[in-house]
Amino acid sequence: QVRVVESGGGVVQNGGSLRLSCAASSSLFPINDMEWYRQSPGKQREFVVGITKDGLTNYIQSAKGRFTISRDNAKKTMYLQMNNLKPDDTAVYYCKVELLRSGGVYPYWGQGTQVTVSS
Repeated sequence: QVRVVESGGGVVQNGGSLRLSCAASSSLFPINDMEWYRQSPGKQREFVVGITKDGLTNYIQSAKGRFTISRDNAKKTMYLQMNNLKPDDTAVYYCKVELLRSGGVYPYWGQGTQVTVSS
């Protein structure tokens, strides 16, 4: 059984900061890429930032310079430091973890954590 659990969401004012965490419980399978997505009401879920097992990162333009992704492979945990948050960042943030198993790559999603930025 694989569980992916996000934490760290909350309500902050415009310009504030939050740190999200994503922990994957997988004692059998190695973790490949880890990614953050977000979904606002009435909108499709969108990719925000990802990090490979080797530490290579990829950000959407609006996150560059404000968000920082990192991971601790030993703890199977990913972090997202979000600074200078804006109301447009308000969304449910989801963690996606790719596990390597049976010669393939399989995605597992967390349940999401709400981030609300008040203006």
